[in-house]
Amino acid sequence: MKNITAFLDLPKTTHILDLPCGKGRHSVFLNSLGYKVTGGDLAENSIQLAKNFENDTLKFKVHDMRKPFNNKYDAVFNLFTSFGYFDNDEEDIQILQNIKNGLNTEGYFVFDFLNAEKVKLNLVAEETKIVDNITFHIKREITNGFILKHISFFADGNNHSYTEKVKYLDLEKMTSFFTKVGFKVCDVFGDYHLNNFSARRSDRLILVAK
Repeated sequence: MKNITAFLDLPKTTHILDLPCGKGRHSVFLNSLGYKVTGGDLAENSIQLAKNFENDTLKFKVHDMRKPFNNKYDAVFNLFTSFGYFDNDEEDIQILQNIKNGLNTEGYFVFDFLNAEKVKLNLVAEETKIVDNITFHIKREITNGFILKHISFFADGNNHSYTEKVKYLDLEKMTSFFTKVGFKVCDVFGDYHLNNFSARRSDRLILVAK
């Protein structure tokens, strides 16, 4: 994040929206760099925890990304694969429209996602991991436009299972989403050191748009 803010040459008067912010870790860091930061997240429990870090230039609030913003921001950061939760593409596009509408003139949008194409090329369909004497069975698949990670394990006398799910969004699809809402992609990076993006090799897909 420090590399991104330095690259964008954001003045210290910049008001950044961290969306979604979770428990506020990235908002706190951005604030420590000298920026005014607002963190928004749908999870009320996360926002209650994040509020412990509030100060005069760092605030948190409950916000659904699918709803318009009440304020305008100089930059919006969507970090660490915090997008692509919804089955309907139109909801993702609405989120991007809300972000665009919530930016001041010449404001920046920073979008940070996993590199879906590399995930697909290196997908490990099944594996077993042992952590603290608990055996985790992990299955991965890409189906119906989503990357799915199924995890099952036995602990405390019970079987447990859950699935992590994120939409398969490669550079082509994200660029089409951005174009639909009128964003102009300025830069594409493949990691947090801001190296050039490679569909086969990069760990991240980072888009900077205006």
